[in-house]
Amino acid sequence: MLPRSNSSSVNNGLRTRTGGNRNRPNNPPAQPFYPKLIFAQIVSLQCFHYFLLAFFFQVNHVLYGTTVTIDRIFTDRYLRLWQSERSGWADAIALFLASLVGSVLLAVIVEKSKKCLDFGVTLFLLHLLLCSLYDGFPTILDWWVMHVLGTIVMVLLGEYLCSRRELDDIPILQI
Repeated sequence: MLPRSNSSSVNNGLRTRTGGNRNRPNNPPAQPFYPKLIFAQIVSLQCFHYFLLAFFFQVNHVLYGTTVTIDRIFTDRYLRLWQSERSGWADAIALFLASLVGSVLLAVIVEKSKKCLDFGVTLFLLHLLLCSLYDGFPTILDWWVMHVLGTIVMVLLGEYLCSRRELDDIPILQI
């Protein structure tokens, strides 16, 4: 038996490495890396997320008479679901609605279903960092449950919407 070498050979016009799988397609070209675009997408998602939270907290103020303060966004004091106050549930609903709209924003801004998990988790981790800097590390279990569920909903629905958008037919001009 002859030993195999790693030299290249030409087989039916196709250049292959001996000993390799000849039926394997070539690797697709790597996507270019645009750090400025990624940074702009992260910043825009974060800004829209805080805008949506502020908007839904304003709606809570009109509907339920809750106070309007930046603490509702950056602390865990108001997101208590099992207390006698109803403002915790109102804030939880606002957070959930912001996550639903955030999934649509993921589909519009990110546009790739493979990147939705990365951007969704980055959004959550930056929010956790900003909350920790503002008022200390969140210790209330309700805060963690709602934010993790909101992130999961945003990522899954965002991936679904992105994949639907990626599978849409490409319109062809009819001449």
